[in-house]
Amino acid sequence: MAATVNTVTGPISSEDLGKTLVHEHFMFGYPGYQGDATLGPFDREEAVRVGVAAAERAKSHGVKTIIDATPNECGRNVEVLREISERAEIQIVCSTGYYYEGEGAPAYFNFRRALGTAEEEIYEMFSREITEGIAGTGIRAGVIKLASSKDAITDYEAMFFSCGARVQKETGTPIITHTQEGTMGPEQAELLVSEGADPRRCQIGHMDGNTDVVYHMNTLAHEVNVAFDRFGIQGIVGAPMDEARTACLIGLLGMGYTERILLSHDTVNLWLGRPLRMPEQLQRLLANWHIGHLFENIIPKLRQAGVTEEQIETIFVENPKRLFDPLPVREAAGATPS
Repeated sequence: MAATVNTVTGPISSEDLGKTLVHEHFMFGYPGYQGDATLGPFDREEAVRVGVAAAERAKSHGVKTIIDATPNECGRNVEVLREISERAEIQIVCSTGYYYEGEGAPAYFNFRRALGTAEEEIYEMFSREITEGIAGTGIRAGVIKLASSKDAITDYEAMFFSCGARVQKETGTPIITHTQEGTMGPEQAELLVSEGADPRRCQIGHMDGNTDVVYHMNTLAHEVNVAFDRFGIQGIVGAPMDEARTACLIGLLGMGYTERILLSHDTVNLWLGRPLRMPEQLQRLLANWHIGHLFENIIPKLRQAGVTEEQIETIFVENPKRLFDPLPVREAAGATPS
């Protein structure tokens, strides 16, 4: 049976997701941007304009749904997302979740952890934002966003993983993750499964930060899904060049993991705070970091390498649907070429 998916404009059937980008950000700000409001004030009209433009570009490639992976403390604004969704006539799924300790806002829940209340409060936050709505808006989160550090899952981060798994068991809500600089994919998967999460409803993110096929196989061994979702980000934050991650992706597809792979860009279409000033060399490296890059540049390379239209359809349509509405897995999931 089809599942119900929360979008920012209301529930839909998982059958209606269509072509989906599974990890993007219409806007994002590192915690602390709020204190720079004198020189970087929030412009809602500009946020909507930029968001609609990004959505229209995605729609031009047949995209019907975008999962916005912005954590709660990094500028998530569900009312702006709803306006973008309505104006662009595209489906947007928003997240409930917190970022990893090093670049998130850990002071709040670390303080409450010292008081002994944090874990139950995080559980309540996730649960209410999924079942009742976010901050009085009535807009319900459709995915749980979790994140870990480079080479570690800290005690702070582990609280969120534990609560996310608990809420997933109760609501069926998919979990999507951030892995930092191509590390901790297998460890995230193992932790989620040990906490009782359904691996078929877990998407281990930013796996294309690592081009070691063994790393991917060790993660996939836990029956989770993996996301190559940073196409266009290269040469910074430990990210490999697109050519290397594309080669790794083609290898995994050839090995039979088509039904376990999802693709996206992790674009930030509007940075919150004052405008960024990027060096020219970085601008050149990130020239293709936009929401059309996969369709305009990467998919043609996959086709040239022999990836079939059926596989591409599976990755963008069937796999996101399966994330929300998983079907029984085959023995040795993903072990037979497809």
